[in-house]
Amino acid sequence: MANGYSPTQVAIRETTKTRKNGDGTAPGDVTKPEEIRFGEVKHDLPDPETCRTVLSKMMLIRRFEERAGEMYAKAKIGGFLHLCIGEEAAIVGATQALRDGDYLISTYREHGQALARGTHPNGVMAELFGREDGCSRGRGGSMHLFDWEKRFLGGYGIVGGSLPLSAGVALACDYLETDDVILSMMGDGATNQGTFGETMNLAALWSLPVVFVIVNNQFGMGTALHRHSAVTDLSRKSEGFGVPGTRCDGMDALDVHSVVSDALAHAREQRQPQLVEAVTYRYRGHSMADPEEYRSKEEVEEWRRRDPIQAFARRLVDEGVLGQDEVEKLDAEAIEAVDESVKFADKSPFPELDSLYDDVYVFTDEVPAWWTVDERTPEVHRGEREREAGQVPHDLAEKGAAYAGVGDRQARKRRTPTDRRQEGAQQGPGEDGEAAEEVEPGTTDPATAAAGGEVGSAEPADEGGAD
Repeated sequence: MANGYSPTQVAIRETTKTRKNGDGTAPGDVTKPEEIRFGEVKHDLPDPETCRTVLSKMMLIRRFEERAGEMYAKAKIGGFLHLCIGEEAAIVGATQALRDGDYLISTYREHGQALARGTHPNGVMAELFGREDGCSRGRGGSMHLFDWEKRFLGGYGIVGGSLPLSAGVALACDYLETDDVILSMMGDGATNQGTFGETMNLAALWSLPVVFVIVNNQFGMGTALHRHSAVTDLSRKSEGFGVPGTRCDGMDALDVHSVVSDALAHAREQRQPQLVEAVTYRYRGHSMADPEEYRSKEEVEEWRRRDPIQAFARRLVDEGVLGQDEVEKLDAEAIEAVDESVKFADKSPFPELDSLYDDVYVFTDEVPAWWTVDERTPEVHRGEREREAGQVPHDLAEKGAAYAGVGDRQARKRRTPTDRRQEGAQQGPGEDGEAAEEVEPGTTDPATAAAGGEVGSAEPADEGGAD
């Protein structure tokens, strides 16, 4: 074996280095700069207010992501963290083309999409911190942001996993006979997934109002585009399924906005799904755990010279839309908003340990069952009745949280009915002016007793459905 590789592996590596891509270009030249015209002025500037909005959103995303990286390094954020630094123009340009009633769905690299769509930075940062005041109530974390009011339907941890869902949303828009469209954003790696072809086929077959945007940052995790896709012009990969594709400069918010706007118009008015490839670059690694050994510092520096925020700000100043002092003020406002979001997230409480199974299912009376089962202790119980379980399951959950370093002892403390009554007294009575009936942990509540069931029993009640 040579250098630790078998002869077959060596042959494959050498073939990969010398072969031509599926579109006839050399592996090192997959972006086609002469076609995309990076750095050139392609569109007139919009009105000053729109220019200010676009720049401020890109600045907010950049500053937010930089601070998120810092918070991750300080162990404020758990799990994985994928930053979109460098991709701001692709995100803001695309989302600015949406109407308020349109839907947006994304990948796990979706902090920027949530912010661009209008989710408050406080809610996004609190979600990254895993706190109750996060936009997903601390249940989703970095990869699963969600904001129904903004019609942002979330990020998804599975590569290509959101594509079939976006087709389903588009089908719902069609059934409801609205003119709403869904913008479905994915990375370049998702185009190699089976869900890509399946979704493109159905979208074209059923004439669904959907626009797919490939945020092509040129790496599928640590694998360069020409090493993971035989066709490197990704706008062509959907054509065989009946979905026409277009390319744009993903480092230019105005070019992205123009191309995506046209695609949305076709999907909305002609019921013809579209695909847009926004060629961009991420300045940070795939995630915070990425050592970035697959690319050179020189390559990153070359793309940094095309920084979408600096380029747009410079143009606004050069054309007299904004003064340099106004640009600096917008950046200061972005930093201030992010500072506030960190303070907010730090003060937000962790979700109660007893809420582990909340919102897992929508309970109905149609199918009596134990929808979730907690088997962590001999006291096997229904997960949806976690608050009624004995002390042993909670003690184990508290010890697990302590081992993981989640919150302090007070934050992990089980909130008893007395605690809740005191909190309720501070907040005032409910709509009926009376406090809800509480049941001490480990006891049977009246409703359960009336139904013939018992907390901790191995069998559900004979009659009646789930909670």
